[in-house]
This record gives sequence, structure tokens and C-alpha cells, in this order.
Amino acid sequence: MRRKTDRRKSTHTLLTAGLCLSLALAAGCAKSEDDPSDAKDTNAGQEVAEPSGDQKMCDIETFGGKKLDLKGATVGFSQSEKEANPFRIAETASIKAEAKERGIKLLTANAQSQFSKQISDVQDLITKGADVLVIAPLNSDGWGPVLRTAAQKKIPIVTIDRKINATACEDYVAFIGSDFVEQGRRAADQMIEATGGKGEVAILLGAPGNNVTTERTKGFKDRIAEKAPDLEVVFEQTGEFAREKGQSVTENLIQSNPDITGIYAENDEMGLGAVNALKSAGKKAGDVQIVTIDGTRNAVQGIVDGWIYGVVESNPRFGPLAFQTLDSFTKGEEVGQDIVIKDTEYSEENAKSELGKAY
Repeated sequence: MRRKTDRRKSTHTLLTAGLCLSLALAAGCAKSEDDPSDAKDTNAGQEVAEPSGDQKMCDIETFGGKKLDLKGATVGFSQSEKEANPFRIAETASIKAEAKERGIKLLTANAQSQFSKQISDVQDLITKGADVLVIAPLNSDGWGPVLRTAAQKKIPIVTIDRKINATACEDYVAFIGSDFVEQGRRAADQMIEATGGKGEVAILLGAPGNNVTTERTKGFKDRIAEKAPDLEVVFEQTGEFAREKGQSVTENLIQSNPDITGIYAENDEMGLGAVNALKSAGKKAGDVQIVTIDGTRNAVQGIVDGWIYGVVESNPRFGPLAFQTLDSFTKGEEVGQDIVIKDTEYSEENAKSELGKAY
């Protein structure tokens, strides 16, 4: 059943226009080890979505900091997870590439999926002289110590891909990322299409403790309840955004629910783990409909191969937009407190032709 297929505005325009010079650099910075060697990278940089309603803005005067020349500043970047996940590989590569392109000194740290380490990492970046911070948070809560230290030094913070539970334009400047609830809705639409809106579906939940998991789950469940009451969610378990855990959870799922109709994996790595489990169980491509979120090259290839039904993109190439936001902010211009990016999606119709855009 495949498918057939004014000032706020000026700030938005500035952010979008400012990306043009640097998007090509961040188009496809990294590949995982098992990516096809002949896949080509294309310009797939992030694009800002039009704000819905009145967008809350932030400027350096309101935040309480001082203007600075970003080119002469030191930027600290804190990565949350081990860079075995293609999303994290591409995200870090994009940040590094943009800093190099702009001639900016960049300090980096990787928390290796340990929240206590991420807190100490960011404190260390501040000690080493970071003037501004870009943080990819592991968890949404628990940032009090970092925020207090940064506030004392008036250090602007931009978070990417996950939010922290704090006050924008007070504790931090802005969040840049996807609309995760909408991602969940779009994944549900794909699942409804794949299953005809009937049957039993499992959810491989992301890691607990962050807004991505919560919102992707909410969007999916709400849309299923709204549009497909005969499609029942019968299984939910965290796969912690990891391929190995996604595989082991799916192995248990197959034993407890051998006739499962579909699997919604809240990121590609768990979905690819589910594919491995289905193959080991003797299932054939298409026996269980799989929908995932991210847009990694391996997952898009999974659509081409028939094992995955659809993928909702979550673009990890934050470098150009993160630095453009910081540049505008540190000059004294207004930036959005929530900068939402546009995400595409992959299906049977475009997976082969768009494979080169995946990361």
C-alpha cells in the first residue's frame, strides 16, 4: 500500500540568507562504516521553517550579555552521545566544518552518553575560555549547575536537537531543532498508510529523560488515535536510540507478539536493529512494516531494499544555522528562541533517487 504520491520576519530572512554561503560545506560530512561507498553527498543543509504565530525573540541586551565578534571568540561544543550513531557523526562534523569555514576557534567534548560527564564537560569548556556554547543535550533536566556558571559569566548558550528544561532568553538563548511532535505525526501517517490503519503496532522508544522521546511518542500516539482507531499500540519499550538495543527489544517483541503488524522506531538505529532481528527470525522484507525517524543512509537504503516502509528525516547538519544564530545574536540582533527546521521524508517513491541526501 505505498503512497502515490517589522523585525521578526527580517530576522528569519537573515538567518535563512546567512546559510547560503555555508550550506554546501555541511551537506554531508560523515558516513557510518557500512554506508554505500558510491553514495554521493548533496546540498542537504537545514532550512528554517516559517514561524507559526508570534515567535518569541531574544537579543543580547535582554539576555544580559555583551556584544562580541564571533570570529574572534572561542566556541565550546558539547556532544552528548558516542559517535557511533550516524546522526551524531554528521552533527559533530557539521559543527567542526562550519567553525573551520568561519575561522573560529572551537573547543569540543563528547559525553559518551553519560550525563554526569556532559555536565563536567561543559563546565570544563567554560574553564578553558569558551565565550559561547553550543550544546547537544543528553537529557532535558539537570542543567542547573551549568546554567548557573554560564549566567555568572554571561555566556550565551544555544542548544541543538534536544531542549533543556529551562527558560529561553534567560538561562539560554535559543533552541534549534525539529518539531518532534510533528515528526511523530508524520511517522504515524506512514504507518497508517503501510498497514491500512489496522493491526497491532509496537513502539521502540528513544532514550528516556529528553523531549525528543516524549514528543515523538506523543505525536505518533495522538495521530493513531485520531485517524486509525483500529491500529492498536500493543508494545512499548525503550531501545535507547541504539541499534543493538533495538535489535534485542525486537527479538523479545517477536516472541511475545509474533503477529505484530508494524514497528515504529523513534530513530533509524533502532529501526535497523529491528530489521536485523526480523531477518534472524526468518521474516521476509515487508512482513512487518517499519517506520523510523532520522534519515541515515542505511535506513533509506532499507527502504530501497524493502525492509523499511518509510523514514521521517531529522536533519543533523546544525553547523551553519547554529553559527549564523550565534553570529546574529552576538552582534546584537534578535534571534528566535525556538528555531524550528524543516524536515523531509523518504518513501519507496524517492528513496533511491534521494539516497545521496541521506547521511
